[in-house]
Amino acid sequence: MGMSVNTNVGAMAALQALNSTSKGLATTQNRINSGMNVSSTKDDSAAFTIAQNLRGDLGGLKAVTSSLSRAKSVTDVAVAGAEQISDVVNQMKTLAKQASDSGISSETRKAYNEDFKALTKQIGTIVDSSSFNGTNLLKTSGGTVSALQSLTNTNATPATAYTPDSLTVANQGTDGGFTLATTAAAGVLSTAAGDDIDDADGTKAKAMVTTLDSLSKKIGTSLSTLGSASRNIDNQLTFSSKLSDTIESGIGNLVDADLAKESARLQALQVKQQLGVQALSIANQAPQTITSLFR
Repeated sequence: MGMSVNTNVGAMAALQALNSTSKGLATTQNRINSGMNVSSTKDDSAAFTIAQNLRGDLGGLKAVTSSLSRAKSVTDVAVAGAEQISDVVNQMKTLAKQASDSGISSETRKAYNEDFKALTKQIGTIVDSSSFNGTNLLKTSGGTVSALQSLTNTNATPATAYTPDSLTVANQGTDGGFTLATTAAAGVLSTAAGDDIDDADGTKAKAMVTTLDSLSKKIGTSLSTLGSASRNIDNQLTFSSKLSDTIESGIGNLVDADLAKESARLQALQVKQQLGVQALSIANQAPQTITSLFR
C-alpha cells in the first residue's frame, strides 16, 4: 500500500486497539469497584434476571424469618407460663394431700388452705402475665398466633390470589380451667369461697386431689401442644436460615466478581494501554517521514 498523508491506516488500527483496551479497563475497574461481575442487565441479561428473582426470594425469606421469630416469642412466653402453672399445681396437690389427713388439727388445715388459695390466685396472675406483643395463648380471650412458614403459595388457583404457607398455634384457654366453677370439679378450679380445702375432716381436700390430678393432665396436654409448636417453629427458623444462606451463595456465584482475576486483568490492561499509547504515537509520526522524500 502506498504512503498517504490523508489516510493513516496504522494510526487508525492503533486507535481501535487503544479504544478496545480502554473499554476493557473501564469494565475491569467497574467490577473491582462494585465487586460484581454482573451489576447490570447490560453485562449479562440472563444472569442478572435470575439474580433479581433470587433477591426477591431472599427478601421473602427475611419476612418469613421475622414472622417465625415473632411466633416463637409468643409461644415461648406461653410455654414458660404453662410450665410455671404446672409447678404451682404440683404445690397445690401437695397441700391438698397434706390437708386430707384427718389426723391434723383444724388450725393446721386452715393454714394449708390459706396457702392453697394464694396459689390459686397466683395461677391467675401467671395466666394474665403470659402475654407477648398483645397475644396470650394461655388466656381464652388472648387470641392465637399465626406466622409465615415458607414462600409457598397454597392457593389452588394462584392466579387469583396469593395465599402463603403459614402455621398457627392455637390458644390453650388455660384460664377457663380456673374460673368456671364455684366448687371443686374434674379439672376445674376457681377462687370462690367454696373451692378450697378447708373443712372438718379433709373430705374437700380429698376431692381436690382428684380435681388437681385431672387438671394436671389438661396442663400436660397444653404443654405438649405448645412444646411441639415451639420445636416446629425452631426447625422452620433453622431451615429458613440455611435456605437464605444457600440462595445468597447462589446469587454470589452468578454475579460476584473474582477480584484476584480482576486484579491480574487490571495489571495486564494497564500495560496494554501504555503500549497502545506508544503505538499510536509512533503511527502518528509515520506521515512525517514522507517529507524527507521531498528534500
